Amino acid sequence: MSDKITVLVADDNVDFTMTLSSYLNKEEEIEILGIARDGNEAYSMAVELKPDILLLDIIMPHLDGLGVLEKLNETQLEKMPLCIILSAVGQDKITQRAISLGAQYYIVKPFDINVLIKRMKELKNYQPSQLKNTFISREIKSQYIDISPDKKKNQENLEALVTNVIHEVGVPAHIKGYQYLREAIMMVIKDTEVINQITKQLYPEIAAKYHTTPSRVERAIRHAIEVAWGRRRARNGRKHIWLYSFSI
Repeated sequence: MSDKITVLVADDNVDFTMTLSSYLNKEEEIEILGIARDGNEAYSMAVELKPDILLLDIIMPHLDGLGVLEKLNETQLEKMPLCIILSAVGQDKITQRAISLGAQYYIVKPFDINVLIKRMKELKNYQPSQLKNTFISREIKSQYIDISPDKKKNQENLEALVTNVIHEVGVPAHIKGYQYLREAIMMVIKDTEVINQITKQLYPEIAAKYHTTPSRVERAIRHAIEVAWGRRRARNGRKHIWLYSFSI
């Protein structure tokens, strides 16, 4: 039986995953089982391949990293992968949420590749129940090959802000309405006129992107709001949800 550390990488940034893979493939103790390009694929591959370690980004299409963790926690897995978050998003609420969902380490990009490899080898020697503390790294080293600005997602900070707000409101990341709601907010931020064309433009465009129908999008968003409402009432005993506004 191989003693190698089996790894699944989940990140939609092709340049980053190629760079990361080139370093990890040089390590005799590490074997990359696959690369997932979105959250749904990451979840499916984690269940099927049963990696020792899941390297997971936060901002991904279809289902974000927090949603992947939520779904994994709800699945009766014979082997739960140890999770290391690799993300440019370093906001406290998101890091705390990831840690509460079972992430062992949260490493903020850019980072020293040697730090990551060291953490992976450390995790191999421990059982999940023994991991009492998490590690947040903000080290910036020259060995990390950063991606040129023109190839980075220029909306990443905005997406992180929207993600943070939706989680703070109380919408679970693994339900469909979460993704639709986030997409809707991003659309309105880009073009405020969309808010006046909810049924004619907003719902249909989201439906087309996610291969569903406008009526299902509407129902999913309503359900997400109802869930958040219920969570807020349960926590605070109040009958309303805080409303957030964005100023760009």
